[in-house]
Formats: sequence, structure tokens, C-alpha cells
Amino acid sequence: MIVVGIETSTPQTSVAIGTDREMLGIVSVAGRARQEAVTPALDQLCCWTGIGLAQVGGIAVGIGPGLFTGLRVGIQTAKTLAQVLAVPIVGITSLDALAFSVRHTRRLIVAAIDGRRGEVFYAVYRALPGGVVRGSDYSVATPDRLIAELETLPGEMLAVGDGAILYRNQLEELGSRVEFASTIRAHPEAAALVELAVPRFLREEHDRLHDVVPMYLRRSDAEIAWGERERGAGA
Repeated sequence: MIVVGIETSTPQTSVAIGTDREMLGIVSVAGRARQEAVTPALDQLCCWTGIGLAQVGGIAVGIGPGLFTGLRVGIQTAKTLAQVLAVPIVGITSLDALAFSVRHTRRLIVAAIDGRRGEVFYAVYRALPGGVVRGSDYSVATPDRLIAELETLPGEMLAVGDGAILYRNQLEELGSRVEFASTIRAHPEAAALVELAVPRFLREEHDRLHDVVPMYLRRSDAEIAWGERERGAGA
């Protein structure tokens, strides 16, 4: 089964094509034009791999948490592809994909994505043979609050993601209990989405199209600004 993965939750957008046996190709794009890069990247991958869209059997998309605009673009593109190709779709959280990328560890995994505004999106995982299992809620918090929560957990930890990199100095307050994954793993990758999605597709555990929506965890900047204007107008 051939699966396309689309991940747009962070400043690095990636698109991948793979099967239950191998990863056929991946393209990553960073910078201002990343949100418009999904379709060209997919076209490029199809050209490189010789895979036609008619051969695709499923779409996997990262649903966040992450950057609002990027999530909307990626999810809408994925849903449109699923509709046009008449194939199933699965939404996978970007934190799950991030944790999956460092699954070969004996430490607890702390996946942390930069949430801007001095906050991080995060979740804690435990590695299992072949994957990871989440041991906490998906949350958004300041680095200080994250550290306070991690201090209550036993054992050693592996911090991964651009949120862990950004707040490394604060997380190092945990001492030798915490290690940091390579910067190569700073962003969730579409390849991880493909690997996570393939077993679900084979078990026919796909999502309904209208259920695939962004996971925001908090209000957007626009919603906050609108609320402030509303309060000001009512003063």
C-alpha cells in the first residue's frame, strides 16, 4: 500500500511517500514559502519515485498542535487529495510523530514543539517495541510549568523537538536526568506520519474526512486580538 504523508505544523514542511515495506522519498522545505510548497513537493516526489497519484492508497496528515496557518494549509490539502483520489485519510498528532522519530530509547520521551508566545506544546511518551505510547495529555505551557511537571516524573528523559532546543537552558535545570535529541529531529517529519499510518490503513482504521481537523490547544492570535477589541468596545 502506498501512502502520502503531509506535515505542516512547524516552520519545516515535509511531504513523504512510502509503503509498509520502505520509505520511497521525502522532501522538506523551510522558510516563508513552505505553506505553498506541499503540492510542488508532492509533484516532485511522484516524479522522483515514478509513483502516480492514482497508485496512492491513503493520505496521512499531521494535525498539530503547531502553527495555525501551516496546519490549515496542510490539512486542507490532504483532505482535498483524499477526496479527489477517493482514498482514506488519517490524522496524526505532530507530537506523536516527533516522539516516534526517537523511539529507540530507554528514556521517557518529552516531545516539545515551539508554540510561540513563550510557550511549548508537549506530551510525554514511553518507548515500546516498534513505537511509542503516550503517557500524558497533549498540553501547552510555559517552560517553567513544563519543568515543574517533569520534575514529578521518575527516571531519565530524552527531550526532542524545536521547543526542547529553544528552551534547552531551562530544561537543563533537570540536570543529568535529561538528554537532548539531535537537531536533525527538531521537527516532526512526514516519513513518521507514513510509518504510523500504514498499520492503521491495513487495519482499516482510517478517519472520517470531517473529523480530520487541526489540534490547536489554544486560541489563535487573531482570536485573542478580537476578544481584546470586544472587551475594549464594551468598556
